Amino acid sequence: MCKGLAALPHSCLERAKEIKIKLGTLLQKPEAAPELVIPYNEKLDKPAKAQKPSPDEVLQWRDSLDKVLHNSYGLASFRSFLKSEFSEENLEFWVACEDYKRTQSAPKRAQKARRIYEEFIRAEAPREVNIDHFTKGLTMKNLVEPSITSFDVAQKRIHALMEKDSLPRYLRSYFYQDLLK
Repeated sequence: MCKGLAALPHSCLERAKEIKIKLGTLLQKPEAAPELVIPYNEKLDKPAKAQKPSPDEVLQWRDSLDKVLHNSYGLASFRSFLKSEFSEENLEFWVACEDYKRTQSAPKRAQKARRIYEEFIRAEAPREVNIDHFTKGLTMKNLVEPSITSFDVAQKRIHALMEKDSLPRYLRSYFYQDLLK
């Protein structure tokens, strides 16, 4: 590493790495583009008007991240907020882990485990989540023989990070404030 980069704060280097990854994804050859397409799920991004929560229910979201994540309207609103900040990878990882845990077939679970690892865990993954070295190593060990609990530790770390960092910003955002009105 050159002296100039070593003098920069760690946060600047992390942000530069994120930008590099996102630019790398955009600059990939066209034949690789189909792999980058994320299927649009209208139900998750635009919940039906009938599902809109009451103001009392929205107020309860302040209590915990779980109340947001387990409400379809809350999840969609939180996802939209994170997308507006270009920081939705943690939520997408959490959702992928929830889907993984519901997978009954061992071959399908192994396939999903590989996809989650490639997309979120491996170094310089397209949507790499910020987990510590110990958690990353433990998760990689768990993936030798994938089980329902393979991503549990990493998912809990990401959940704690979202609860500590993303949720307070969301609660101050227009996305949340508009729902209260």
